[in-house]
Amino acid sequence: MAKILIIDDERSIRSTLREILEYEDYEVEDVDNGVDGLQLIEKKDYDLVLCDIKMNRMDGMEVLTEGLAIKPDLPFIMISGHGTVETAVEASKKGAFDFISKPPDLNRLLITVRNALDRGSLVVEAKVLKRKVSKVRPILGDSQAIIKIKETIDRVAPTDARVLVTGANGSGKELVARWLHEKSHRSSAPIIEVNCAAIPSELIESELFGHEKGSFTSAIKQRIGKFESANGGTLFLDEIGDMSQSAQAKVLRALQENKITRVGGEKEIDVDVRVVAATNKDLLKEIEAGNFRMDLYHRLSVILIHVPPLIERKDDIPLLTQAFLDEICSEYGMPVKKISDAALEALKSLPWTGNIRELRNMVERLIILSDKIITDSDVKAFANPSAPVTAVAGEAAAAPQTDFDQFNNFQEYKDYAEREYIKFKLEKNNWNVSKTADDIDIQRSHLYSKIEKFGLKRGE
Repeated sequence: MAKILIIDDERSIRSTLREILEYEDYEVEDVDNGVDGLQLIEKKDYDLVLCDIKMNRMDGMEVLTEGLAIKPDLPFIMISGHGTVETAVEASKKGAFDFISKPPDLNRLLITVRNALDRGSLVVEAKVLKRKVSKVRPILGDSQAIIKIKETIDRVAPTDARVLVTGANGSGKELVARWLHEKSHRSSAPIIEVNCAAIPSELIESELFGHEKGSFTSAIKQRIGKFESANGGTLFLDEIGDMSQSAQAKVLRALQENKITRVGGEKEIDVDVRVVAATNKDLLKEIEAGNFRMDLYHRLSVILIHVPPLIERKDDIPLLTQAFLDEICSEYGMPVKKISDAALEALKSLPWTGNIRELRNMVERLIILSDKIITDSDVKAFANPSAPVTAVAGEAAAAPQTDFDQFNNFQEYKDYAEREYIKFKLEKNNWNVSKTADDIDIQRSHLYSKIEKFGLKRGE
């Protein structure tokens, strides 16, 4: 229910507006002066304010200005018995949503109120979505290595120094690059990512520098490259150790002169780009093997940041695990599952060859396959998806080993595992859906949807 505040020094107008709005199921409060109105705006959350312009203790325009200073997104509808075009224009300039003359026309008032409330909802939704899209995941960890990385980012980010981030796959190199951008003076401009390993060597130059129409067979129109797209912002060159020699030479020139030339073009284009590069390779060994230019290495590695593998910071695993539990359960729309201390110790004992990425996948697997509390037995059972599940003493014999080659991707495996888990629980509870839903901590309607989705039938 929308909450509306009326600020007007005429009792009859307040009473009329309250009666109309409450009839439409709005929650209404009213005061007779701007001073009290501003105090309420500061203390409470309103969806809309209806404010008179001519009042004794404080002018309505002052209330509008100060109210928007307190709550910038709060819609104001100004009302006045002495309305003129000039007054309406002034109110709009100060940030009012609309202006209504006294006595208010019922239909116009209600339409304006609905539009103002819709606009307020859209503003809030847009901000939430923007935060979701642009939000950079925090760098989690209390280990010395992570503390040092955070300190380095704080020092280096405000400068334009080039940074080379090294570390194994899945260790969090991209996250470091994004925080370098987020904490820089370039954060309002874009960060453009290029995965040098994913682009064929014959296309990498076009991808980076763009091309002119007709410069090669498939160049049917002009294309802007990543350097130009990142102008004023940050260019993140991921897996730079896989870049071709010819592209390396052009990148070196771009870094030296801050100029690029599109493929097939002659005009030099000025670019203002901060370059952050990342690699999982030992570039010094690549230089010795003749695969990487030493001069480019020195251009890129003004600052070196090494992200350690997860195995070297096991004490961060509980913190990371809890963060992933919160995040994934929220994405699935389910209560956050608890994890036992023994399960956390079991997680810390694993090799983690896939680093943070593997840990997140592991937590997601545990959320799907375990009961309300994740135990060390769950970790041992599901740590290695390709390993057979051994029976625990006193329990039934081990289930047959699953052929994991049958799954084309992780989603297929998740669907299979979820189906088998729900089927097992239903059979265990003699197909009592209510008891099973309570047992696995989901709504009964949700469980019915799952039964229908997976085509589960009793006695199959």
